[in-house]
Amino acid sequence: MYFCRPEQPTDLTAIRVVHTGAFPTAAEARLVDALRGAGRLAVSILAADAAGIVGHVTFSPVTAGGSEGLGLGPLAVQAEHRRRGVGAMLVREGLASCSQAGRGFVVVLGDPAYYGRFGFARASDRGLVNDYGVDDEFMVLELRSGALPADGALVRYAPEFALVG
Repeated sequence: MYFCRPEQPTDLTAIRVVHTGAFPTAAEARLVDALRGAGRLAVSILAADAAGIVGHVTFSPVTAGGSEGLGLGPLAVQAEHRRRGVGAMLVREGLASCSQAGRGFVVVLGDPAYYGRFGFARASDRGLVNDYGVDDEFMVLELRSGALPADGALVRYAPEFALVG
């Protein structure tokens, strides 16, 4: 049985292991460390079972014109725990935390079929663009009505995203 909880200082090594194992390079693990070091992990939630940490998701600040929201990612789940609902549990728990914290919107770069089931829709349909040249995979979920800029905007991620590659 899996459960979610906010990250604790004692979890950092295990979180790094999850990200390093879930991606072909350590870039995402370095990104999480850089965001944490800069104080930009607005929401950081892990999934665990009786044996330990099996997944992790972060949400960090983004801006869109004069509006502030959060960016979802990275999201990582250990390979042997995939396709068991761990990622979905992390996304749902993270979005609930964002909403409870009064955040207005969340953006994500990811698979439209996967994130669409959580209510994300193509951001360009709301006039939002990004620096990465991505359209269909760049999505937004408005958590609070009126939180998105009415005229659209360029969404800017935390500077740590540009530093880690």
